[in-house]
Amino acid sequence: MPSSDRWIRFLMGCWTWLTTQSPVLEAGDWPQWLGPQRNGVANETGLVTSFPEKGPSIVWKREVGAGFAGVVVAEGTGILFHRVGDEEIVESFEARTGKVHWKFAYRTRYVDDFGFDEGPRATPLIADGKVFTLGADGELTALEWTTGKKLWQRNINADYQVRKGYFGTACSPLWADGKVLINVGGRRPNSGVVAFDPLKGKELWKSTDHEASYSSPTLAVIAGRPCAVFLTRAGLLGLDPATGKVRFEKPWRARIQASVNAATPLVHGEEIFVSASYNTGGLLVRVAADDALTEIWSGDDILSNHYNTSVRVGEFLFGVDGRQEAGASLRCVEWKTGKIRWSKDRFGCAALIVADGAIWAQSEMGQLIRFEPTAEGYRETARATLVDKPCRAMPALADGLWFVRDSKKLIAVDLNLKR
Repeated sequence: MPSSDRWIRFLMGCWTWLTTQSPVLEAGDWPQWLGPQRNGVANETGLVTSFPEKGPSIVWKREVGAGFAGVVVAEGTGILFHRVGDEEIVESFEARTGKVHWKFAYRTRYVDDFGFDEGPRATPLIADGKVFTLGADGELTALEWTTGKKLWQRNINADYQVRKGYFGTACSPLWADGKVLINVGGRRPNSGVVAFDPLKGKELWKSTDHEASYSSPTLAVIAGRPCAVFLTRAGLLGLDPATGKVRFEKPWRARIQASVNAATPLVHGEEIFVSASYNTGGLLVRVAADDALTEIWSGDDILSNHYNTSVRVGEFLFGVDGRQEAGASLRCVEWKTGKIRWSKDRFGCAALIVADGAIWAQSEMGQLIRFEPTAEGYRETARATLVDKPCRAMPALADGLWFVRDSKKLIAVDLNLKR
Protein backbone atom coordinates (compact mmCIF):
# COMPACT_ATOMS: atom_id res chain seq x y z
CA MET A 1 0.00 0.00 0.00
CA PRO A 2 1.53 3.36 -0.96
CA SER A 3 2.05 6.09 1.62
CA SER A 4 -0.76 8.62 2.07
CA ASP A 5 1.20 11.34 0.24
CA ARG A 6 1.96 9.07 -2.71
CA TRP A 7 -1.67 7.91 -2.81
CA ILE A 8 -2.94 11.50 -2.86
CA ARG A 9 -0.51 12.37 -5.67
CA PHE A 10 -1.67 9.31 -7.60
CA LEU A 11 -5.35 10.28 -7.26
CA MET A 12 -4.59 13.87 -8.26
CA GLY A 13 -2.73 12.58 -11.31
CA CYS A 14 -5.74 10.49 -12.34
CA TRP A 15 -8.03 13.49 -11.92
CA THR A 16 -5.69 15.71 -13.93
CA TRP A 17 -5.60 13.17 -16.76
CA LEU A 18 -9.40 12.92 -16.84
CA THR A 19 -9.92 16.67 -16.84
CA THR A 20 -7.41 17.22 -19.63
CA GLN A 21 -9.03 14.48 -21.72
CA SER A 22 -12.60 15.71 -21.33
CA PRO A 23 -13.93 18.12 -23.99
CA VAL A 24 -15.19 20.76 -21.54
CA LEU A 25 -15.36 20.68 -17.75
CA GLU A 26 -16.70 24.13 -16.92
CA ALA A 27 -19.89 24.38 -14.90
CA GLY A 28 -22.88 24.90 -17.12
CA ASP A 29 -21.57 22.91 -20.10
CA TRP A 30 -22.95 19.73 -21.70
CA PRO A 31 -20.47 19.12 -24.55
CA GLN A 32 -21.11 15.45 -25.35
CA TRP A 33 -23.30 12.38 -24.90
CA LEU A 34 -24.35 12.02 -21.23
CA GLY A 35 -22.70 15.27 -20.19
CA PRO A 36 -19.27 16.47 -19.01
CA GLN A 37 -18.09 13.07 -17.75
CA ARG A 38 -20.36 10.86 -19.93
CA ASN A 39 -22.12 9.50 -16.85
CA GLY A 40 -25.39 11.46 -16.82
CA VAL A 41 -24.25 13.90 -14.10
CA ALA A 42 -24.62 17.66 -14.65
CA ASN A 43 -22.55 20.38 -12.97
CA GLU A 44 -25.62 22.35 -11.92
CA THR A 45 -26.91 23.93 -8.70
CA GLY A 46 -29.77 26.23 -7.77
CA LEU A 47 -32.42 24.34 -9.73
CA VAL A 48 -36.15 24.32 -9.00
CA THR A 49 -37.63 21.54 -6.89
CA SER A 50 -41.20 21.76 -8.20
CA PHE A 51 -43.16 23.24 -11.10
CA PRO A 52 -45.98 25.79 -11.06
CA GLU A 53 -49.38 24.56 -12.22
CA LYS A 54 -48.77 25.85 -15.74
CA GLY A 55 -45.45 24.02 -15.91
CA PRO A 56 -41.84 25.25 -16.08
CA SER A 57 -40.90 28.38 -17.99
CA ILE A 58 -40.23 27.79 -21.71
CA VAL A 59 -37.54 30.28 -22.77
CA TRP A 60 -37.76 29.54 -26.50
CA LYS A 61 -38.81 26.87 -28.96
CA ARG A 62 -38.29 26.18 -32.65
CA GLU A 63 -39.09 23.65 -35.34
CA VAL A 64 -36.57 20.91 -36.06
CA GLY A 65 -36.25 17.97 -38.40
CA ALA A 66 -35.99 14.25 -37.78
CA GLY A 67 -33.50 12.49 -35.55
CA PHE A 68 -32.69 11.13 -32.09
CA ALA A 69 -29.40 13.05 -31.73
CA GLY A 70 -29.26 15.06 -28.52
CA VAL A 71 -28.26 18.73 -28.25
CA VAL A 72 -24.83 19.61 -26.85
CA VAL A 73 -23.81 22.94 -25.29
CA ALA A 74 -20.50 24.61 -24.43
CA GLU A 75 -19.74 28.18 -23.37
CA GLY A 76 -23.26 29.37 -24.13
CA THR A 77 -23.37 27.87 -27.63
CA GLY A 78 -25.46 24.86 -28.58
CA ILE A 79 -25.21 22.36 -31.43
CA LEU A 80 -28.25 20.75 -33.07
CA PHE A 81 -27.90 17.78 -35.44
CA HIS A 82 -31.03 16.84 -37.39
CA ARG A 83 -32.40 15.88 -40.81
CA VAL A 84 -34.57 18.04 -43.06
CA GLY A 85 -35.59 16.49 -46.36
CA ASP A 86 -32.61 14.69 -47.84
CA GLU A 87 -30.00 16.60 -45.80
CA GLU A 88 -28.38 16.05 -42.43
CA ILE A 89 -27.82 19.49 -40.91
CA VAL A 90 -25.49 20.69 -38.16
CA GLU A 91 -26.50 24.02 -36.61
CA SER A 92 -24.81 26.24 -34.06
CA PHE A 93 -27.12 28.41 -31.95
CA GLU A 94 -27.08 30.77 -29.01
CA ALA A 95 -28.20 28.69 -26.04
CA ARG A 96 -30.05 31.49 -24.28
CA THR A 97 -32.09 32.64 -27.30
CA GLY A 98 -32.00 29.89 -29.92
CA LYS A 99 -30.56 32.32 -32.49
CA VAL A 100 -28.71 30.41 -35.22
CA HIS A 101 -25.01 31.25 -35.72
CA TRP A 102 -24.20 28.93 -38.63
CA LYS A 103 -25.42 25.87 -40.51
CA PHE A 104 -23.64 23.05 -42.34
CA ALA A 105 -25.58 20.55 -44.48
CA TYR A 106 -24.85 17.54 -46.67
CA ARG A 107 -26.91 14.99 -48.60
CA THR A 108 -27.95 11.73 -46.93
CA ARG A 109 -29.41 8.60 -48.48
CA TYR A 110 -30.29 6.82 -45.25
CA VAL A 111 -33.58 4.93 -45.33
CA ASP A 112 -34.89 3.24 -42.20
CA ASP A 113 -35.88 -0.34 -43.00
CA PHE A 114 -38.57 -0.35 -40.32
CA GLY A 115 -40.17 2.98 -41.20
CA PHE A 116 -38.96 4.71 -38.03
CA ASP A 117 -37.17 8.03 -37.77
CA GLU A 118 -34.63 8.60 -40.58
CA GLY A 119 -32.60 11.33 -38.89
CA PRO A 120 -29.21 11.06 -37.16
CA ARG A 121 -28.98 9.03 -33.95
CA ALA A 122 -25.54 9.92 -32.59
CA THR A 123 -25.14 12.94 -30.30
CA PRO A 124 -22.47 15.43 -31.48
CA LEU A 125 -19.17 16.01 -29.66
CA ILE A 126 -17.63 19.42 -28.93
CA ALA A 127 -13.88 19.06 -28.35
CA ASP A 128 -10.60 20.76 -29.26
CA GLY A 129 -12.36 23.72 -30.90
CA LYS A 130 -14.27 21.39 -33.19
CA VAL A 131 -17.66 19.76 -33.59
CA PHE A 132 -17.74 16.08 -34.54
CA THR A 133 -20.92 14.44 -35.83
CA LEU A 134 -21.76 10.94 -37.05
CA GLY A 135 -24.77 10.58 -39.34
CA ALA A 136 -27.24 7.73 -39.59
CA ASP A 137 -25.51 6.43 -42.73
CA GLY A 138 -22.00 6.67 -41.27
CA GLU A 139 -20.94 10.18 -42.37
CA LEU A 140 -18.26 11.27 -39.87
CA THR A 141 -17.73 15.05 -40.03
CA ALA A 142 -15.44 17.54 -38.31
CA LEU A 143 -16.33 21.26 -38.32
CA GLU A 144 -14.81 24.38 -36.79
CA TRP A 145 -16.87 25.08 -33.71
CA THR A 146 -16.93 28.87 -34.13
CA THR A 147 -17.55 29.08 -37.89
CA GLY A 148 -18.98 25.75 -39.07
CA LYS A 149 -16.23 25.44 -41.68
CA LYS A 150 -15.76 21.83 -42.81
CA LEU A 151 -12.39 20.43 -41.79
CA TRP A 152 -12.91 16.91 -43.12
CA GLN A 153 -15.57 14.32 -43.80
CA ARG A 154 -15.51 10.59 -44.49
CA ASN A 155 -18.09 7.84 -44.65
CA ILE A 156 -16.92 5.19 -42.22
CA ASN A 157 -19.60 2.71 -43.31
CA ALA A 158 -18.16 2.68 -46.82
CA ASP A 159 -14.52 2.89 -45.72
CA TYR A 160 -14.78 -0.09 -43.35
CA GLN A 161 -17.54 -2.07 -45.08
CA VAL A 162 -20.05 -1.79 -42.22
CA ARG A 163 -23.16 -3.93 -42.43
CA LYS A 164 -26.34 -1.92 -42.16
CA GLY A 165 -27.77 -2.28 -38.68
CA TYR A 166 -31.39 -2.35 -37.65
CA PHE A 167 -31.72 1.39 -37.00
CA GLY A 168 -28.74 3.21 -38.52
CA THR A 169 -25.35 4.25 -37.14
CA ALA A 170 -25.68 5.45 -33.56
CA CYS A 171 -22.30 5.62 -31.75
CA SER A 172 -21.79 9.10 -30.26
CA PRO A 173 -18.10 10.01 -30.80
CA LEU A 174 -15.72 9.81 -27.83
CA TRP A 175 -12.77 12.18 -27.31
CA ALA A 176 -9.85 10.28 -25.78
CA ASP A 177 -6.09 10.88 -25.78
CA GLY A 178 -6.50 13.56 -28.44
CA LYS A 179 -8.36 11.18 -30.74
CA VAL A 180 -11.95 10.57 -31.84
CA LEU A 181 -13.02 7.00 -31.06
CA ILE A 182 -15.92 5.21 -32.76
CA ASN A 183 -17.35 1.69 -32.46
CA VAL A 184 -17.31 1.26 -36.25
CA GLY A 185 -17.96 -2.48 -36.45
CA GLY A 186 -16.67 -2.93 -39.98
CA ARG A 187 -16.20 -6.11 -41.99
CA ARG A 188 -12.65 -5.09 -42.81
CA PRO A 189 -10.18 -6.91 -40.52
CA ASN A 190 -9.64 -5.42 -37.08
CA SER A 191 -12.03 -2.48 -37.58
CA GLY A 192 -14.34 -2.98 -34.61
CA VAL A 193 -13.18 0.24 -32.89
CA VAL A 194 -11.28 2.91 -34.80
CA ALA A 195 -9.41 6.01 -33.59
CA PHE A 196 -9.39 9.01 -35.93
CA ASP A 197 -7.10 12.02 -36.14
CA PRO A 198 -9.22 15.06 -35.24
CA LEU A 199 -7.24 17.34 -37.61
CA LYS A 200 -7.38 15.30 -40.82
CA GLY A 201 -9.75 12.41 -40.16
CA LYS A 202 -7.16 9.75 -40.95
CA GLU A 203 -7.11 6.44 -39.11
CA LEU A 204 -4.68 6.37 -36.17
CA TRP A 205 -5.36 2.83 -34.96
CA LYS A 206 -8.01 0.14 -35.20
CA SER A 207 -8.78 -2.69 -32.84
CA THR A 208 -10.87 -5.90 -32.55
CA ASP A 209 -13.52 -7.34 -34.83
CA HIS A 210 -16.43 -6.34 -32.57
CA GLU A 211 -19.55 -5.36 -34.49
CA ALA A 212 -21.11 -2.00 -33.72
CA SER A 213 -23.86 -1.68 -31.14
CA TYR A 214 -26.20 1.23 -30.39
CA SER A 215 -24.27 2.02 -27.23
CA SER A 216 -21.83 4.94 -27.00
CA PRO A 217 -18.49 4.51 -25.17
CA THR A 218 -17.16 6.28 -22.11
CA LEU A 219 -13.70 7.21 -20.77
CA ALA A 220 -12.27 6.51 -17.31
CA VAL A 221 -9.15 5.83 -15.28
CA ILE A 222 -9.33 2.15 -14.29
CA ALA A 223 -6.65 0.45 -12.20
CA GLY A 224 -4.54 3.59 -12.52
CA ARG A 225 -4.57 3.72 -16.33
CA PRO A 226 -6.77 5.45 -18.92
CA CYS A 227 -9.39 3.23 -20.50
CA ALA A 228 -11.97 3.65 -23.24
CA VAL A 229 -14.92 1.45 -22.27
CA PHE A 230 -17.36 0.13 -24.89
CA LEU A 231 -20.44 -2.05 -24.90
CA THR A 232 -20.20 -3.34 -28.45
CA ARG A 233 -22.54 -5.75 -30.21
CA ALA A 234 -20.48 -8.55 -28.65
CA GLY A 235 -20.14 -7.22 -25.10
CA LEU A 236 -17.91 -5.29 -22.70
CA LEU A 237 -14.62 -4.04 -24.13
CA GLY A 238 -11.85 -1.96 -22.55
CA LEU A 239 -9.12 -0.39 -24.72
CA ASP A 240 -6.00 1.69 -24.18
CA PRO A 241 -7.02 4.94 -25.93
CA ALA A 242 -3.43 5.69 -26.94
CA THR A 243 -2.82 2.43 -28.83
CA GLY A 244 -6.09 0.51 -29.13
CA LYS A 245 -4.62 -2.42 -27.21
CA VAL A 246 -7.31 -4.57 -25.60
CA ARG A 247 -7.20 -4.43 -21.82
CA PHE A 248 -10.22 -6.61 -21.12
CA GLU A 249 -13.35 -7.98 -22.77
CA LYS A 250 -16.35 -10.02 -21.71
CA PRO A 251 -19.18 -11.34 -23.88
CA TRP A 252 -22.49 -9.72 -22.94
CA ARG A 253 -25.29 -9.83 -25.48
CA ALA A 254 -28.58 -11.54 -26.18
CA ARG A 255 -28.62 -15.04 -27.65
CA ILE A 256 -31.08 -14.00 -30.34
CA GLN A 257 -29.93 -12.07 -33.40
CA ALA A 258 -32.88 -9.62 -33.32
CA SER A 259 -31.52 -7.63 -30.37
CA VAL A 260 -29.35 -4.60 -29.57
CA ASN A 261 -26.94 -3.36 -26.91
CA ALA A 262 -27.72 0.31 -26.36
CA ALA A 263 -26.95 1.61 -22.83
CA THR A 264 -23.54 3.16 -22.12
CA PRO A 265 -21.23 1.43 -19.59
CA LEU A 266 -21.17 3.12 -16.18
CA VAL A 267 -17.76 3.19 -14.48
CA HIS A 268 -17.11 3.81 -10.78
CA GLY A 269 -13.53 3.34 -9.65
CA GLU A 270 -12.46 -0.13 -10.75
CA GLU A 271 -16.03 -1.31 -11.23
CA ILE A 272 -18.12 -1.27 -14.42
CA PHE A 273 -21.87 -1.75 -14.83
CA VAL A 274 -23.28 -2.78 -18.20
CA SER A 275 -26.82 -3.74 -19.05
CA ALA A 276 -28.93 -4.95 -21.95
CA SER A 277 -32.45 -6.19 -22.52
CA TYR A 278 -33.58 -9.26 -24.56
CA ASN A 279 -33.06 -11.76 -21.70
CA THR A 280 -29.55 -10.48 -21.03
CA GLY A 281 -29.63 -8.29 -17.92
CA GLY A 282 -27.32 -6.24 -15.76
CA LEU A 283 -23.70 -7.05 -14.91
CA LEU A 284 -21.27 -5.50 -12.42
CA VAL A 285 -17.59 -6.42 -12.77
CA ARG A 286 -14.37 -5.36 -11.04
CA VAL A 287 -11.16 -4.78 -12.99
CA ALA A 288 -7.95 -5.94 -11.29
CA ALA A 289 -4.51 -4.36 -11.69
CA ASP A 290 -3.69 -7.00 -14.32
CA ASP A 291 -7.02 -6.25 -16.11
CA ALA A 292 -8.60 -9.54 -15.05
CA LEU A 293 -12.38 -9.24 -14.59
CA THR A 294 -14.26 -10.47 -11.55
CA GLU A 295 -18.04 -10.67 -11.69
CA ILE A 296 -19.68 -9.11 -8.64
CA TRP A 297 -23.29 -9.77 -9.62
CA SER A 298 -25.45 -10.27 -12.68
CA GLY A 299 -28.99 -11.17 -13.62
CA ASP A 300 -31.86 -10.41 -15.98
CA ASP A 301 -34.27 -9.79 -13.09
CA ILE A 302 -32.37 -6.83 -11.59
CA LEU A 303 -31.83 -3.90 -13.99
CA SER A 304 -32.06 -4.70 -17.70
CA ASN A 305 -31.68 -1.49 -19.72
CA HIS A 306 -33.30 -1.47 -23.15
CA TYR A 307 -31.70 1.74 -24.43
CA ASN A 308 -31.54 4.28 -21.58
CA THR A 309 -28.34 4.47 -19.51
CA SER A 310 -28.60 4.13 -15.73
CA VAL A 311 -27.09 6.65 -13.29
CA ARG A 312 -25.33 6.17 -9.96
CA VAL A 313 -26.06 8.29 -6.87
CA GLY A 314 -24.22 7.36 -3.68
CA GLU A 315 -24.25 3.58 -3.37
CA PHE A 316 -27.29 3.09 -5.59
CA LEU A 317 -28.12 2.60 -9.26
CA PHE A 318 -31.22 4.21 -10.72
CA GLY A 319 -32.37 3.04 -14.12
CA VAL A 320 -35.11 1.81 -16.41
CA ASP A 321 -35.72 -1.94 -16.40
CA GLY A 322 -37.42 -3.83 -19.22
CA ARG A 323 -38.35 -3.51 -22.87
CA GLN A 324 -39.71 -0.20 -24.12
CA GLU A 325 -42.74 -1.75 -25.79
CA ALA A 326 -43.68 -3.73 -22.68
CA GLY A 327 -44.01 -0.79 -20.28
CA ALA A 328 -40.63 -0.52 -18.56
CA SER A 329 -40.19 0.13 -14.82
CA LEU A 330 -37.98 2.59 -12.92
CA ARG A 331 -35.77 0.91 -10.33
CA CYS A 332 -33.38 1.61 -7.50
CA VAL A 333 -30.72 -1.08 -7.04
CA GLU A 334 -27.87 -1.45 -4.56
CA TRP A 335 -24.61 -1.02 -6.46
CA LYS A 336 -22.63 -3.49 -4.36
CA THR A 337 -25.15 -6.33 -4.20
CA GLY A 338 -27.66 -5.95 -7.04
CA LYS A 339 -30.49 -5.97 -4.51
CA ILE A 340 -33.62 -4.17 -5.75
CA ARG A 341 -34.66 -1.51 -3.23
CA TRP A 342 -37.79 -0.34 -5.05
CA SER A 343 -39.51 -0.45 -8.42
CA LYS A 344 -41.96 2.01 -10.00
CA ASP A 345 -43.96 -0.13 -12.41
CA ARG A 346 -44.81 1.11 -15.93
CA PHE A 347 -42.76 4.27 -15.50
CA GLY A 348 -41.70 3.93 -19.14
CA CYS A 349 -38.39 4.52 -20.85
CA ALA A 350 -36.68 7.77 -19.87
CA ALA A 351 -33.31 9.51 -20.15
CA LEU A 352 -31.91 10.20 -16.65
CA ILE A 353 -29.74 13.13 -15.52
CA VAL A 354 -28.43 13.68 -11.98
CA ALA A 355 -28.36 17.36 -11.01
CA ASP A 356 -28.51 19.43 -7.83
CA GLY A 357 -29.41 16.56 -5.51
CA ALA A 358 -32.16 15.11 -7.69
CA ILE A 359 -32.71 12.88 -10.71
CA TRP A 360 -34.41 14.41 -13.74
CA ALA A 361 -36.13 11.99 -16.10
CA GLN A 362 -37.13 12.93 -19.65
CA SER A 363 -39.69 10.30 -20.51
CA GLU A 364 -40.32 8.84 -23.94
CA MET A 365 -43.86 10.23 -23.60
CA GLY A 366 -42.46 13.78 -23.48
CA GLN A 367 -42.73 14.44 -19.74
CA LEU A 368 -40.01 15.95 -17.55
CA ILE A 369 -40.09 14.33 -14.10
CA ARG A 370 -38.06 15.21 -11.01
CA PHE A 371 -37.66 12.60 -8.27
CA GLU A 372 -35.49 12.15 -5.20
CA PRO A 373 -32.54 9.72 -5.40
CA THR A 374 -33.51 7.87 -2.24
CA ALA A 375 -33.42 4.13 -1.63
CA GLU A 376 -36.49 4.32 0.60
CA GLY A 377 -39.05 4.51 -2.21
CA TYR A 378 -40.09 6.49 -5.26
CA ARG A 379 -40.57 10.18 -4.34
CA GLU A 380 -41.67 12.39 -7.22
CA THR A 381 -41.64 16.18 -6.72
CA ALA A 382 -42.43 17.57 -10.19
CA ARG A 383 -43.87 16.51 -13.54
CA ALA A 384 -44.74 18.41 -16.72
CA THR A 385 -45.31 17.52 -20.37
CA LEU A 386 -42.83 19.41 -22.56
CA VAL A 387 -42.78 17.70 -25.98
CA ASP A 388 -44.63 15.04 -27.93
CA LYS A 389 -43.98 11.31 -28.04
CA PRO A 390 -41.80 9.62 -28.97
CA CYS A 391 -39.07 11.61 -27.23
CA ARG A 392 -35.89 9.55 -27.58
CA ALA A 393 -33.13 12.14 -27.95
CA MET A 394 -30.91 12.59 -24.89
CA PRO A 395 -31.72 15.95 -23.25
CA ALA A 396 -29.02 18.41 -22.20
CA LEU A 397 -28.79 20.49 -19.01
CA ALA A 398 -26.54 23.53 -19.31
CA ASP A 399 -26.48 26.74 -17.23
CA GLY A 400 -29.91 25.99 -15.79
CA LEU A 401 -31.53 25.39 -19.18
CA TRP A 402 -33.07 22.04 -20.09
CA PHE A 403 -32.87 21.33 -23.83
CA VAL A 404 -35.20 18.64 -25.17
CA ARG A 405 -36.48 17.74 -28.62
CA ASP A 406 -38.91 15.44 -30.35
CA SER A 407 -39.13 14.88 -34.11
CA LYS A 408 -40.71 18.29 -34.75
CA LYS A 409 -39.52 20.82 -32.19
CA LEU A 410 -36.71 21.77 -29.81
CA ILE A 411 -37.41 23.70 -26.63
CA ALA A 412 -35.30 25.32 -23.93
CA VAL A 413 -36.82 25.25 -20.42
CA ASP A 414 -35.52 27.37 -17.54
CA LEU A 415 -34.95 25.27 -14.39
CA ASN A 416 -32.95 27.93 -12.56
CA LEU A 417 -34.61 28.79 -9.26
CA LYS A 418 -33.53 32.45 -9.22
CA ARG A 419 -34.27 33.53 -12.78
